[in-house]
Amino acid sequence: MSQKYKIILSGGGTGGHIYPAIAIANELKYRFPDAEFLFVGAKGRMEMEKVPQAGYKINGLWISGIQRKLTLKNLSFPFKLVSSLWKAHKIIKAFKPDVAIGTGGFASGPLLQMANSNNIPSLIQEQNSYPGITNKLLSKKAQKICVAYDGLERFFPKEKIIKTGNPVRQGLLDIETKIVEAKNFYDLKHGKLTLLIIGGSLGSRRINELIEKELDFFDTQNLQIIWQCGKLYYQQYKIYGNTNSIQVYEFLNNMDFAYAAADIVISRAGASSVSELCIVGKPVIFIPSPNVAEDHQTKNAMSIVNANAALMIKEEDLDADFENKFSLLLNSTEKQKSLSENIKKLAFVNATKDIVDEVEKLLKESK
Repeated sequence: MSQKYKIILSGGGTGGHIYPAIAIANELKYRFPDAEFLFVGAKGRMEMEKVPQAGYKINGLWISGIQRKLTLKNLSFPFKLVSSLWKAHKIIKAFKPDVAIGTGGFASGPLLQMANSNNIPSLIQEQNSYPGITNKLLSKKAQKICVAYDGLERFFPKEKIIKTGNPVRQGLLDIETKIVEAKNFYDLKHGKLTLLIIGGSLGSRRINELIEKELDFFDTQNLQIIWQCGKLYYQQYKIYGNTNSIQVYEFLNNMDFAYAAADIVISRAGASSVSELCIVGKPVIFIPSPNVAEDHQTKNAMSIVNANAALMIKEEDLDADFENKFSLLLNSTEKQKSLSENIKKLAFVNATKDIVDEVEKLLKESK
């Protein structure tokens, strides 16, 4: 008989925190169909839209991060933190979860802090090679910490760490079977090379500027393009989506089809994107964001590049190197094939199941 567990999850701010949480919830729902789920997010952030789309309830906290620069927004942070801790306490008391799961993002701090205060077992899923301050603080009380990279005992208690890899959307595990359907979905020409550009869920100003500059170059290479420019930039770049060979999207909801349709991918190197691209197994050029803590996107990308499984161009080198590196990849089917084969070897195909195995152990211990 299926257990009526109550499971609370928090992860948000960007797709990199939201989709792992949803992937974990989906696997738990599959194992425990009678379980009750509640997500907790940050008001005004994308999880408030994406989680209900995935079929789950979500409550919002009034919380945001501390800006690195001195800004007026930072003055409200203590009030937001107190408000969020109080609301998280009320949510925990009302919902009475059996376990709390955090995948990073602003709201996971107050929620897991309150879960720990109420002796509810908790699990943290850390996607990056360099954890944020929230997970470093939460790790002291969490029972288990699931990670995707080696060397995190520098930040977390060693005995709690389990290397599982990052959870990915279930639909990515069988994209080879979806290629024809995906090309038809995007109305692409079969037999013509497709370039997919993903600059993260909110978009990347620098990648968008690069793509705009290189549109004529791509045209001479006879490419068709799926370009996710991001919510912040869609109004600026949607004008380029009126041609047969270029499609511009604010956000790609059918990521499995986007990956299946692609022959080459240009991407940021957020941890979740890197994990997905390992499973997808397409030739990738990473352009890491330099504007993240400890430059962890470059470290994420380098872990793949060092295995001869992807190419990387730093933002500062784009103007000098992009066309040359891209042309070499485009014109060498041998290079495309070797990158594709090598990146697949780095995939943690069972990451979601392995994380949920750990959650299941906590649930059984708590009963």
